[in-house]
Amino acid sequence: MTTYTAPIEEMMFLFDNLRDNKNYNQLEKYKEINSDLVKDILEQAAKINQEIILPLAKIGDESPCVYENGIVRSPPGYKEAYKKFIEDGWTSLSCDPKYGGQGVPKTVSTFFEEMLSSSSLAFKLYSELSIGAYNCILSHADDKIKEKFLPKIVEGKWSGTMCLTESQCGTDLGLLKTKAIKQKDGSYKISGQKIFITSGDHDLTENIIHLVLARTPDAPAGTKGISLFLVPKLIVNDDGSVGSRNGVNTGSIESKMGIKGSPTCVLNFDNSIGYMIGAENKGLNSMFTMMNLERIVVGIQGLGISETAYQNALAYAKERKQGKANNNKTNETDFIIKHADIRRSLMNMRSIIEGERGLAFWLSQQVDVSLNHSDEKIKKSAADIVSLMTPVIKSFFTDMGMEITNETIQIFGGYGYTKDQGIEQLFRDNRITPIYEGTNSVQAIDLVYRKILNSKILEEYISQIDEEIKNCKDNKDLDLFLERVLKYKEILINFTSWLKTKQSISKDDISSACNDYLKVLGYVSLSYSWLRMLRVSYEKMSTNKSFFEEKINTGKYYFDKILPRAESHYIAGITGSESTMKANFN
Repeated sequence: MTTYTAPIEEMMFLFDNLRDNKNYNQLEKYKEINSDLVKDILEQAAKINQEIILPLAKIGDESPCVYENGIVRSPPGYKEAYKKFIEDGWTSLSCDPKYGGQGVPKTVSTFFEEMLSSSSLAFKLYSELSIGAYNCILSHADDKIKEKFLPKIVEGKWSGTMCLTESQCGTDLGLLKTKAIKQKDGSYKISGQKIFITSGDHDLTENIIHLVLARTPDAPAGTKGISLFLVPKLIVNDDGSVGSRNGVNTGSIESKMGIKGSPTCVLNFDNSIGYMIGAENKGLNSMFTMMNLERIVVGIQGLGISETAYQNALAYAKERKQGKANNNKTNETDFIIKHADIRRSLMNMRSIIEGERGLAFWLSQQVDVSLNHSDEKIKKSAADIVSLMTPVIKSFFTDMGMEITNETIQIFGGYGYTKDQGIEQLFRDNRITPIYEGTNSVQAIDLVYRKILNSKILEEYISQIDEEIKNCKDNKDLDLFLERVLKYKEILINFTSWLKTKQSISKDDISSACNDYLKVLGYVSLSYSWLRMLRVSYEKMSTNKSFFEEKINTGKYYFDKILPRAESHYIAGITGSESTMKANFN
């Protein structure tokens, strides 16, 4: 079984030193969220994750969910763990106190999301979609719906799902066929089938609240004719109590490569009673509230699994003996941690993980501002930055998760390939993250066509990088890093200009370059994250010399060894699509 220790010191470093968004610091509702409180939350979070949730990862993989006699049963130990999980209030952490939540900001709850992902992604998925459903209902439902459904979701007694995909449509939701017929009482009868529904049915909660995309009879074709409906598994009476079974049934659960402790369901809606959320034919807009925040959380999944992989690779490298290192002056076999190539692998992991965590923390401040600031202009500006970075966090973090879990298997060698150590499970569990919530290629296309070619959001982001460069100019220790940031920022700008020149010439050139462009933005974004951390590390050196010296060395490694990858993606991207489109696949 894998081991895991929550990186609380790393998280507190960010919270104490890089909570520097002035708009975030204007949010009155978070004034009382201080360092002592956050450390206490993280320590309690570490305890439940390390002691109770981590063992569930192996259990869920070896004894997956089963579907029998119309009932989906969770793996052994999941019910007891979930009961403890909701009793301790973890589902309510970031929710509005009006509905029973604790009102903790994203700057804190993001750390908890990472810990959960590190411990057991399969277990995490039972509550994760519930928070997504909560956010969607909170933003778009009327007060009656909110008061009826949100308190139980916040409490964790009811869970939530998002039901988009059908057999004929995944990415292209304009093809969906599920129907919604209005009734005299204002409710709707929903009929259709949804597939790949995470936590679509299970035995952990007394009710499941499905958010379902469907069409009304006279709806326009395509995505312009999609509405959103709340469909409970069990009817909820006017007094809030649970009544009879709604017309929602599980057809089957998928047999999967990973996250086996989480049921991925085929759901059949047969004249199910549902309630419209938001305006008719505007359902996709409402669902994006859930999907966009969920995509960031998926990126955090990649980060969390990467952290566990790194910790186990490091521990194994310290205890496994093989061969002699180059500086070996004895006849004794060395621990593999002494071999330069193993150290390279470990530093690749560490420098990427710490950069990602810093970037996620920076973005969490933007999310909090976008949701809570009183100034609409500031709110929109933050929302734009979140919109720009969402596909980057989702795709880049999960792709890096595949690289890191793959590299961890390599460090373990044959033992990584077998099931005994649990390392191959990290690779399998992470493999879904580049796929669900919009595949990474779709995210890259969305980034380029919607965020880069048709808006000026990138200019706002680059202005924030420029502001950080100004903050660093007086520190000579940062000169080399500043030089690198400026170089790769220029590459990003040149790549962006190249894309824009191709708009009227060749869309195939643009499409073939989207993945490379996202990677360039990802690596440059991590360099921005590292520059911020390095500035603080030099400023705070005297307070914790060993910690900050290691932080600086890791940052230097990122700039020396990882950031140069961006240039190769730029060079590949601007070669265009001629050979790609000319290929004969007959």
